Amino acid sequence: MINDISGGNADSLMFQTVSELQVPYIAMHMQGTPQNMQKNPKYENCTLEILQDFAEKSHQLKLLGVNDVIFDVGFGFGKTLDHNYELLQKLELFQQLDCPILTGVSRKSMLYKPLNTSAEHALNATTVAHTIALQKGSQILRVHDVKEAMEAITITNLMQ
Repeated sequence: MINDISGGNADSLMFQTVSELQVPYIAMHMQGTPQNMQKNPKYENCTLEILQDFAEKSHQLKLLGVNDVIFDVGFGFGKTLDHNYELLQKLELFQQLDCPILTGVSRKSMLYKPLNTSAEHALNATTVAHTIALQKGSQILRVHDVKEAMEAITITNLMQ
């Protein structure tokens, strides 16, 4: 499996490599690079721009015979707090890509900063965000607290 935080943007041969290896590929969205991604991120329409980016990448990957693609909207990677919550609120729109959606919000600053706490004290907020993501169609959670995430998945699945 390849987990590419640049979604193919940092390596022009990434999609070709994934095609040759025929391994599952996680394409995460990040505006900018790790060095500059949080320096004033701007979008006209955050959700739509990321959705369009993923649709284009999905098409490119399918042309190369890559069918095992997972998309990650990249919470916290080149996004403001408002962008992150817009994406969480509209996460179900990404289901139209017909690919699994991975959500990585575990103990992130988008959860603990509004609560004026720290990552170490953000387990409850993480569980709430995981539950929302699952209800909005996320199929994969990237977590720190496996037991608690499994509890959220189990209870959420009972509601379906």
